[in-house]
Amino acid sequence: MTDHDLPVLRFGHSPDPDDAFMFYGFSTGAVTVEGPGAAGEGRRYRVEHLLEDIQSLNERAMGGELEITAISAHAYPYVADKYVVMRTGVSMGDGYGPLIVTRKEASLESLRGARIAIPGLMTTASLALKFHLDAYKPVVTPFDQILESVRDGKVDAGVVIHEGQLTFDRDGLYKVADLGQLWKQETGLPLPLGLDVVRRDLGADLGVACSRALRASIEYAMANREAAMRYALDYGRGLDMPLGDRFVGMYVNDWTLDMGEKGRLALTTLLDRAADQGWVPRLNEDLMLV
Repeated sequence: MTDHDLPVLRFGHSPDPDDAFMFYGFSTGAVTVEGPGAAGEGRRYRVEHLLEDIQSLNERAMGGELEITAISAHAYPYVADKYVVMRTGVSMGDGYGPLIVTRKEASLESLRGARIAIPGLMTTASLALKFHLDAYKPVVTPFDQILESVRDGKVDAGVVIHEGQLTFDRDGLYKVADLGQLWKQETGLPLPLGLDVVRRDLGADLGVACSRALRASIEYAMANREAAMRYALDYGRGLDMPLGDRFVGMYVNDWTLDMGEKGRLALTTLLDRAADQGWVPRLNEDLMLV
């Protein structure tokens, strides 16, 4: 059987450098998913990539469309009946995260009631903003157009994710606050931003196999960092190699290999606090990781 004939697992992720870096092992063919088959025999699977912005992936996950997918941590309570969280693949902002930016210097308090561009209502960036600003007018904007929208005055401020966190000053914009930093100061924990989840109906054994394969893909990228970075920069907007490497290092690191118990605590804390405010459904069971 050729690789083309293998059963397919569709894996949705964002078209950005950190996700591309994580998938380098899969993209080269160096890593495949080795899962259970009939009568307990091993079976290989081919990973098929589906690239979409995170808000679109959140919406797909609501219907359980993809076998494996990246989603926002904010979105997980809405899909917990269909997916389980993989311990591998998490993007943590450990003392840093989405930035609020404006055209002129401003305070967070001065943005009360302002029009603020966010990358999606179910993104963790929008949730993190609500913890610190209780009244604003959300303007849902594709993540790669937020800097432009702020610069051109279409909105009063924007919540910037992905590489815009490192390039916003090129547009003459000012940082108002770092939401990951505020979260760390308040809780002592990193801010879980993105998760990778696997569909429950695949079964526990295949779910674990998917998680292990993703870790192997990340480890392969780390071991072949220069080549993996060249591949990842194809998905970066305005990043050179040093800046791209810095960005990838922010969100693909030890947390990404395995979020561990501290990462699980961070995710539980985020979702419990949001549920306390009535912003997300409360999970019906203890958070499980595969």
